[in-house]
Amino acid sequence: MTQAQEKIAGPEAKEDELKGSEAPLIEHLTELRTRLIYSIIALAVLFILCFFVADQIYNFLLGPFVAAAGSPEAVRLIYTAPQEFFFTKLSVALFAAIFLAFPVIASQIYAFVAPGLYKNERMAFLPYLVATPICFLIGAALVYYGVMPLALGFFLGMQQTDPSGVSIEMVTRVSEYLSLIMTLLLAFGVCFQLPVILTLLAQIGLIGVDNLKAWRKYAIVAIIVIAAFLTPPDPISQIGLAIPLLLLYELSVFAVRIVEKRRLEREAELAKDLES
Repeated sequence: MTQAQEKIAGPEAKEDELKGSEAPLIEHLTELRTRLIYSIIALAVLFILCFFVADQIYNFLLGPFVAAAGSPEAVRLIYTAPQEFFFTKLSVALFAAIFLAFPVIASQIYAFVAPGLYKNERMAFLPYLVATPICFLIGAALVYYGVMPLALGFFLGMQQTDPSGVSIEMVTRVSEYLSLIMTLLLAFGVCFQLPVILTLLAQIGLIGVDNLKAWRKYAIVAIIVIAAFLTPPDPISQIGLAIPLLLLYELSVFAVRIVEKRRLEREAELAKDLES
């Protein structure tokens, strides 16, 4: 069926498109169970594989610390309980497994919901599956290469040696460092989904560009509060999250304007086809 024929057919064609995708509740639950099993298997396999290379992954996560300290020899971490580093490696493996398994999990989510969507809705949903990991990677890269080295440099700058010979030195526990960098990676990665979420809401007609403009002053306050809550109590990491979020909000206003314009054009075309 051509695009013109689809427009003429109107709602009846869309109803026919969904015929055959209707299924009893038990079939939906069975399908959901299957998708969950596939996702859990992928996560479990990747967790086992990542555990065997957890040391290398942790060393990679130490990159910002090395950059802030100036050399690997200047980095010194400790663990104060016999089991601490083992559980830290488990956390590293789980963190890496979730990150690597995201494409599989996202594909299973899409495979579950796609049969219940119209063809044009499926095509509109796909770009968000691609944009989500890209935005997460951009946020994580900003932490790894920008915010984290600056924040650690700020903390390392507090070390001092008293003229009498007493020194104050930062000696970090392996679990505390992992908790810090994981928190920042997740915080920035999730917050960088702001354009994706807002454009998706605009796609389905829940918000518009006028709403975002009216909410701008409240958004600025909310962003400052979120940055203060999600990041360590140092100005570098807080500013490092707040400024990109403000820029992303303005980018979202631009993106929502485009999405809203296209949505209104589609609605106008559909209304014209129904009248004719």
